[in-house]
Amino acid sequence: MHDLLIAPFELGFMQRALVISLIVGALGGIVGTYVVLRRIAFFADTLTHTVFPGVAIAFVLDGSLYVGALVAGLVSAVLFGLMSRRDALDDDAFMAIMLTTFFGFGVMVVSRITTYTNDLVVLLFGRVLTVSRDDIVVTSALGAIAVLMVAFAHKELTLRAFDPEGSMAQGYRPLLLDLWLNIAVTLVVVASLKAVGTVLVIALLVTPAATARLVTGSIRTMMAAAAAVGMAAGVVGLLISYHASVNHGIRLAAGPTIVSVLTLSFLVALGGVTVRRRLRRPAALVAA
Repeated sequence: MHDLLIAPFELGFMQRALVISLIVGALGGIVGTYVVLRRIAFFADTLTHTVFPGVAIAFVLDGSLYVGALVAGLVSAVLFGLMSRRDALDDDAFMAIMLTTFFGFGVMVVSRITTYTNDLVVLLFGRVLTVSRDDIVVTSALGAIAVLMVAFAHKELTLRAFDPEGSMAQGYRPLLLDLWLNIAVTLVVVASLKAVGTVLVIALLVTPAATARLVTGSIRTMMAAAAAVGMAAGVVGLLISYHASVNHGIRLAAGPTIVSVLTLSFLVALGGVTVRRRLRRPAALVAA
């Protein structure tokens, strides 16, 4: 048992990977709850791609990837908020345009580097096993701000999710609430950059919350369950990746393995809910 569960985390790089995986797993679950409740998963996916130009430019200029991603993410978050208020263009169409334009520009920037292929893979899918203590500090700071933002506006964001008309009737401004949530999501995306990259972070924002939604009945419980799912997937994914690579000679990237564990947890929860509902139907028919 020690060799299976404890020994891998006696290594320094695995300890750092574990810490940052726990942080981003909890962040994705908490903030992702609002993404799932608002049914804006496509927006979150688009946002993860629109930070890529900032990451690419910062990488080429040998600057901070976090700063580059944050600037690009904030710009796109504001643009999304403003354009969603206009009736001239469908929201999905605008997001599709933004996704392809920003992402294409980012790839074009990275393609100017001679080590294009390797660098692109790292930026898109992250490299959780190479995170530093400074990365953990930055991730923790950005995550704390994101959690404080949604905690501060929990009541308003919840009302906006379940009763948009009632929210406006009570005087809350939809644009400001949307911008507030957009910025919180952006911070989570940027915080998760080094761990899972700009592509896989959507899994952290949607899958744990969607899994928790299947098995819980209240928002606070859903948040707690989503955070637990995200963190557990981080631990299990790291262990599977380590043992497959070290003990069995099968190279498994840690980030994608964590995402695969998240997907599996969702499928298990979905299967459990489906079976439970089918078992209830005969009982309901007998009672009738």
